[in-house]
Amino acid sequence: MAACWREESARAALDAVYDPELDEPITDLGFVLSVTVTPDGALTVRLRLPTSFCSPNFAYLMASDSKDVLTALPWTRDVVVLLDDHHDSDMINRGLAADAGYRGTFGAEAEKDLDALRLTFRRKAHAAAMERVLARVLREKPDLTEESLQDVVVGDLPDSRESGALLRRREALGLGVAPSDPVLVDEDGRRYPPGEIPLRLRFARAVRVSIDGNAHFCRGLLRTRYPQSAADQTPRAADPAQEADPVPAGKLLHLTAPPKENVS
Repeated sequence: MAACWREESARAALDAVYDPELDEPITDLGFVLSVTVTPDGALTVRLRLPTSFCSPNFAYLMASDSKDVLTALPWTRDVVVLLDDHHDSDMINRGLAADAGYRGTFGAEAEKDLDALRLTFRRKAHAAAMERVLARVLREKPDLTEESLQDVVVGDLPDSRESGALLRRREALGLGVAPSDPVLVDEDGRRYPPGEIPLRLRFARAVRVSIDGNAHFCRGLLRTRYPQSAADQTPRAADPAQEADPVPAGKLLHLTAPPKENVS
């Protein structure tokens, strides 16, 4: 009974670990292969990824974050996180076991600091979440123009899953979440000039489409690589931003989705 409760506690803690590129919990994505708990509180978690060549720094970040949230549980005595079937599995697993950190694990290969990488993808997640919420606002209030979104504040947002997700991403960036704080802002909390708003919204939309597309693709890759993983994936909630396009198609600028980060 204790082991069962502890396993549920461990899985709940892992809900807080996100794939930085896909902006979804690793538990929803099916990346958690197994959770094993011994009677004395020793915990072993095995992770898997869609391919053996997933970016090593993403792989390390998710594995390291997993160990951090599990170690923080009050009942854990010893925490082991293992990454399976990745071309750097041995290196990452040794580094995690030794608590060597990212640079201690990869040495000279660690060209980009993980904090900078995490910040880049937090900014992208914020842009996508902001676009989802504002697209819903435009649909629900058809008299609004894109330029008038400058006046929308946090207190105006609907009580919805999308609004909650946006507030969490604002907090992660240190942006305000008070009812009077403007919603349409850049990653530093600055309002956009009215003349820039349509273009900025389209760029945010491109970021959102890129994230959603990558998430869908990686889920499929995982199921192809590990057919049994389908049972471990949580179906994605329908995205209200895709239900209707708030801007007539003929008025959309033809923008290319921003390229994926070069993280090799």
